[in-house]
Amino acid sequence: MTMSSSSSSSSSSSAGAGGGRSSGGGSSSFASPGGVHTFTMDKQYGQHMLKNPLILNTIVEKADIRPSDVVLEIGPGTGNLTIRLLEKARKVIAVEVDPRMVAEVQKRVHGTAHEKKLEVIVGDALKVELPYFDVCVANTPYQISSGLTFKLLAHRPTFRHALLMFQREFAMRLVAQPGDELYCRLSVNSQLLSKVTHVIKVGKNNFRPPPKVESSVVRIVPLDPAPPVNFLEWDGLVRLCFSRKNKKLASIFKQTNVLEMLEQNYKTYLSLQNLPIPDPMPNMKEKVMNLLEAKGFSDKRSSKIEVDEFLQLLCAFHEEQLHFC
Repeated sequence: MTMSSSSSSSSSSSAGAGGGRSSGGGSSSFASPGGVHTFTMDKQYGQHMLKNPLILNTIVEKADIRPSDVVLEIGPGTGNLTIRLLEKARKVIAVEVDPRMVAEVQKRVHGTAHEKKLEVIVGDALKVELPYFDVCVANTPYQISSGLTFKLLAHRPTFRHALLMFQREFAMRLVAQPGDELYCRLSVNSQLLSKVTHVIKVGKNNFRPPPKVESSVVRIVPLDPAPPVNFLEWDGLVRLCFSRKNKKLASIFKQTNVLEMLEQNYKTYLSLQNLPIPDPMPNMKEKVMNLLEAKGFSDKRSSKIEVDEFLQLLCAFHEEQLHFC
């Protein structure tokens, strides 16, 4: 399981942590069926080998794999975690960007009972089309953490759950609750679409070479069905609210640029619906302030607003034909 950068790369349990978990660029040797091979960890992929077998076993245990499952592993590396997954699952589909790692994991299963159960997709996990799977396991590089998370949550048909390793701070943002220091747009967006729980902490000394920061594994269970919300609309609202998350919403929405955006979107919406545009236009500031006051949001701050409340706020704007994209 590898941490790698723009795609999913890995190691016997290697971890790619671009950005936050950058590698020192050193070399690391590991045993494989053919002997000892030495790889230089590729800074492009942010590779770090997860070397602790206890952590590997815990990840497999927490993945709760059934004999009938298809498991998607992003960043198999040389296959330490892959072998463990193959022992539990009906099939493992591994996505790997580093050709060296692809060759190594294929060599590892060649001529064994696992060979027919493993499929390797060579490419960037953010760019390739992901196949059907029941469970996903990944050791995620920092710079693609958000992109991969939401690509998985948009995947259809919905999978059962994912067990993902992230840089510790990113993981804590995913699970943060209203009032927590790390509660942010990422927290709200992920929790709109899934239930996210923290599983285990993984210290940096469990990797070779050790990354600069600590890691954590989280479990993501997609909501099925997902809320019937236009995600672009939703994210437009949430992005605006968290631009100043400790300010009262009334202060955010009375800004001239915000009111101009809402007025332009209001005109666009009416035109698309073949509805007449009022002349004169309603006073947008008055319209928005009245809405916030009537719904009890004027004095609320984004840092303490729950997901369900953001949904209520979005609905309130839509009732007034006000949109965010």
